[in-house]
Amino acid sequence: MSKNHIILGIDPGSNVMGYGVLKVSNGKTGIVTMGVIAPGKFNDHYQKLKYIFDRVMSVIEEYKPDEVALEAPFFGKNVQSMLKLGRSQGVAMSAALYHNLPIFEYAPLKVKQAITGMGRASKEQVAYFLQKMYGLTELPTQMDATDAVAVAFCHYLQQSRPVQTKEYRNWNDFIRKNPGRASQ
Repeated sequence: MSKNHIILGIDPGSNVMGYGVLKVSNGKTGIVTMGVIAPGKFNDHYQKLKYIFDRVMSVIEEYKPDEVALEAPFFGKNVQSMLKLGRSQGVAMSAALYHNLPIFEYAPLKVKQAITGMGRASKEQVAYFLQKMYGLTELPTQMDATDAVAVAFCHYLQQSRPVQTKEYRNWNDFIRKNPGRASQ
């Protein structure tokens, strides 16, 4: 990841999809824009998907992100809702792929943990932390926008502080490199 780049964060939804654009400059992040895509005027699910695709394409063309971070859908009790959510996420991914942008997915718990330190934080708590972090005087009425900024910021954190992984040739190598974690 270069020192200066733009991240598009997306909080998928079939009724309201949040987006947030972060600019990273010399290790510091700033919010470029945030908003929502709300295809609520369409009753037909396929028309909603087309609207989402067109709007995500417009956001990408306007802000020219270098990468896209999406919140991964979580499984709820309603299978139909999950299916619709997955489809809306898929069309957002398609727009990113059309522009040859790399895509990264993050679980909702990981996003909330990155912003608030609590994996089960509410949308309001996420928005509050972002407001304090970026000195925002006003928050959007729909928290999907701040959730999308949180996804982008989570991606920034993950990419700027990658997890160190160790490679092991065999079990003896693992034991040698991890004294105290395994007995011989």
